[in-house]
Amino acid sequence: MKTIALFLHDPECSEDCVNAMTNALKDNYNIRLFNEHDITRDDFYSGVDIIAFPGGIGDSDSCYKFFTRRVGNRLAKFVEDGGKYLGICMGAYWADQWYFDLIDDVRAVQYIKRPNADVRRSYGTVASVTWNGNPEKMYFYDGCALIGDETKFRTIARYANGDPMAIIRGNVGLIGCHPEAPLYWYEKPWQYINPHWNQGRHHRLLLDFVDSLATS
Repeated sequence: MKTIALFLHDPECSEDCVNAMTNALKDNYNIRLFNEHDITRDDFYSGVDIIAFPGGIGDSDSCYKFFTRRVGNRLAKFVEDGGKYLGICMGAYWADQWYFDLIDDVRAVQYIKRPNADVRRSYGTVASVTWNGNPEKMYFYDGCALIGDETKFRTIARYANGDPMAIIRGNVGLIGCHPEAPLYWYEKPWQYINPHWNQGRHHRLLLDFVDSLATS
């Protein structure tokens, strides 16, 4: 069974998101939590197949609070050597050139600021997406669109305006929405998203995505 090292630093990479990803993936992957200090150890990467950064609350520039350029370089080396990087929401932003610089000419940009975006404000809601050709309403909280030369990556899902929402580029897999979202995220005070609960179907989509990344 492959091992996923999953970053936890609440609220930027929140306990809620970590728990949700763990619950969605734990039957098929060993999950090992780590913090910003663990990743600097020489033995950290031993036995790790995928390094994952979840979503959370805050600005993507919070990356600079935890990680030096040296850490970014070490992550890039891990990916170059065949390791996988998985980023959801905040973790997808951090793959951009301004942070870990793992995706070359692909830019992770705020979807809410993109032309014809169907969500225009930063709040918990659902976005209309097409995942492998199938329409879905997926939990969304100010996630990114992944903009670049689409001949250089595989697009798994798109937003309503056509922007890539989930992609695999070499050893890097990025998702702007939250397929790991559990039921209680849909039961927050904004009750209008309750009817869009997917009965856990999106967890299967996430697992398929991670399986595809792991074998890419």
